[in-house]
Formats: sequence, C-alpha cells, structure tokens
Amino acid sequence: MKTYTDQIGNTITLDAVPQRIVSLVPSQTELLFDLGLEDRIVGVTKFCVHPYHLKSTKKIIGGTKKVHIEKIKLLKPDIIIANKEENTEEIVTALQEIAPVWVSNIITIQDNLDMITQLGQLFAVRTQAQQWIDKINFALADFKIFMQDREVQKAAYFIWKNPYMAAGGDNFINEMLKLNNFTNIYEDRGRYPEIIIQKIRIQGDPDVVFLSSEPYPFKEEDAFEIGRFTHHAKTVFVDGEMFSWYGSRMVKAFPYFKQLQQRLE
Repeated sequence: MKTYTDQIGNTITLDAVPQRIVSLVPSQTELLFDLGLEDRIVGVTKFCVHPYHLKSTKKIIGGTKKVHIEKIKLLKPDIIIANKEENTEEIVTALQEIAPVWVSNIITIQDNLDMITQLGQLFAVRTQAQQWIDKINFALADFKIFMQDREVQKAAYFIWKNPYMAAGGDNFINEMLKLNNFTNIYEDRGRYPEIIIQKIRIQGDPDVVFLSSEPYPFKEEDAFEIGRFTHHAKTVFVDGEMFSWYGSRMVKAFPYFKQLQQRLE
C-alpha cells in the first residue's frame, strides 16, 4: 500500500501501480500519453484531442464539467485524474465512490513540474517524467534569454463572449502572459472576470488584446467589435492551448511564444 497527496491536499491510497486510468483533463491526457501510458488509459473526455486518435481508441466519458458516472463505473478504473479548475468539486466527490481521484491544481510553472514529478511516481514512470521536466526547464531557460531585452507591454486576454470574459490573476494563463513580458490589465479583477468592453480603455488601455482559440473560438467580427473600444491596441488571435494547457504541452509553447513575439514586432 502506498499513500499519495494530490495538489489540493487530498490523500489517496493505492495497493498497486494503477493500470486503468480515466483522465478528465485534456492537457493531462496528453501528458499521460507522453509519459508512455497510452495502454493504461481507458477513458477520456470529448475534449481530449491530443493525440487525436485517443478519441477513437478510448471510451469517451463526457466533458470536463459533465461526466457520465455510469460509463466511468463500467470502466473499473484504478485511478481517476482530475483538475481543480477543469472539474467541479461535485464531480470529484461523486467519482471518489468509484476509485481514488487525484486532483491537480496548476497555477505556476513549478506547479506543472511538480505534477509531472508526482504522476511519474504514481504510475512508476519516474525516468520519463524527469525527461519531460528537463525538456521544459531547458526550453524555459532558453526562452528567458530570448525575452531579456524585450519591453513590457499591457495586455488583455479574452477567453469568452456573451458575456465577454478575460483571464484575470491566479491562473496559468496569467503566468504565461507574465513570462512573455505582458502585464495583464485584469490581473487584480479575480480569476476570470466578466468585462464590459466599452470600458476597456479606462480599465487599463492595453497595448495588445489577445483573442484565444479556446474555450470560445473568437472570429474576425469579435476582433472588430473589441477594436472599436481600444485606443491603439493590436488585436491578435492566439492558440489557447499554448497559453492554458500545462503538462508536456509546454515544450511546444516556447517556440510558439517566440513566433508570437516576432509577430508583435
């Protein structure tokens, strides 16, 4: 028997290395695959799109906010992997009746590295986990050198429309913005504040407005609408996965951020 503590302080006890995994988090599904655990994954959400073939080879158990409890029960998982932000407390509580639920909570890059370490221990793939940590740390150090002499700019990062919502503070997107030398004008407005776009200039007058590809797929007309209320801001469409997916995805994020910086020049 081994006892593990997840990233929200819950303790789970396992009598063996888990062989049947249900993942409720798209970025963590990708990480499990990259850790060499594809054969052990039995259930994923409909939003687990990387790698793409998992959607046809694994059981789809619903979304991140609405899961099919009975479908999960039939899969007889040894462990369920969840996330504090992606999945509700009610879902986690209900699933604890079926199997141990390990919950991540990722706000900083260090939280992400800690998660990879802990999943490496949980699934007895420590070497693979350390390889991904090394890759991320190497790419991070390289990116910090790349960013050294770049000016700090004010930014707004929109994630939703009707109502308009932006990334505020205390979340992974905000950490990625800071890494890219952007000061988030909504950082002190809560985690994901609703925004009245007519007030965007008096709320911080950003130099750059980012429109994310997910969870809401922004279009050209949205850029035009927001642009009517900004003074001088560049409006840029960005790949939301690069800003909001943690796990192994970070290795791909750094080259993307370099291209983004060059586009903004």
